[in-house]
Amino acid sequence: MAFTNEHLKTYERDGYVVVRNLFSRPEIDRLYGLALEDEKLRKNALDRVDAGGLKTRLTLWYTLDDSLYGKFARSARIVEAVEQILGGPAAHYHSKLMQKEPRKGGAWEWHQDYGYWYKNNGFLFPDMLSVLTALSPATRENGCLQMIRGSHRMGRVEHGFSGEQIGADPEKVEEALKIMPLDYLEMEPGDTAFFHCNTLHRSDANHSEYPRWSIITAYNLVANKPYKDVHVSSYTPIEAWPGDLLSEEAAGISDRADFLVR
Repeated sequence: MAFTNEHLKTYERDGYVVVRNLFSRPEIDRLYGLALEDEKLRKNALDRVDAGGLKTRLTLWYTLDDSLYGKFARSARIVEAVEQILGGPAAHYHSKLMQKEPRKGGAWEWHQDYGYWYKNNGFLFPDMLSVLTALSPATRENGCLQMIRGSHRMGRVEHGFSGEQIGADPEKVEEALKIMPLDYLEMEPGDTAFFHCNTLHRSDANHSEYPRWSIITAYNLVANKPYKDVHVSSYTPIEAWPGDLLSEEAAGISDRADFLVR
């Protein structure tokens, strides 16, 4: 499935859109299988504790290397869609592997990605978005992504700490939910969600017996260079990669990936 003008209209109206089967199941099986065995990803994983004390693991990196993950983030299927949305050349801000394990994977509080990126990382404009691809099935039971449809039109709201996470102002979230729909993004492996950096989203803890793994890549308009916490990749144009994940060597991540450390 390709990203179409209809997908773009939905994104602009709702603040997000899901493109089903953007990547084939064999491609995702290969990427997921590599991630499960990748020792460097495991070694650089961080825990994020929710308000209830449960933990979600994530591994975050800034620099695109020659690994299969780097090729995935440069995939023309994603990059060309991102550049349609942003209206100009895109840069890679960061990628992260989300690992929500059975029975113990924690929740993510209501937040906007731009709530982090404006305050902590110095991006002045919300010319940014995240792209989430499911590596395993995402269901209500295992804590799939939830969106407040249309909340990107609210602009940036204030954020504060909730556990070890930054959460959006609860009063604003409560009022938003009175007038805007709450959507659960149940997804199959290879389905991909594009969502605006100001769209309010969260996920529940994983109370099922099945993992929920996904890879999320954040993109930035090249002209939107941050003034602090600067990573060169965040303002360097991406050269889109036209291949598929089956035609290339399945190389694991390298030390050049510039991992986030606690």
